[in-house]
Amino acid sequence: MTAPPDPPGGRWTDRLLAEGTDPDPRFSLANERTFLAWIRTSLALIAGGIGAALSGDLLDAPLRGGLAIGFSATGALVAALAFRRWLRTERALRRAETLPPPALAPIMSYGLAIGALTLLAAILATR
Repeated sequence: MTAPPDPPGGRWTDRLLAEGTDPDPRFSLANERTFLAWIRTSLALIAGGIGAALSGDLLDAPLRGGLAIGFSATGALVAALAFRRWLRTERALRRAETLPPPALAPIMSYGLAIGALTLLAAILATR
């Protein structure tokens, strides 16, 4: 009897594939689409940070820099946490466990609300 081929990838993929059983491919693909949506969101936040940095006379320099850093840092955080969320969800699917709650949701909702209100207040204050 021959051994099955080694799964491609590094250590984390070996550990993931060694757990549980393969879930329905539709669930894994849906998990991947959700991961990609979080990555798109992180790119949009980073682009918002770049936009804030280049806003010129629209915002004062300290606020412009703060918003640029805030949006860009949030985008980087979302990108980092997106993979963690994908991995935890994929692991739960393989183990037939309850899916983990979305830790990114409160970061996104409260963070964007604070950033948008700060930007609105700054625009109204400069008019």
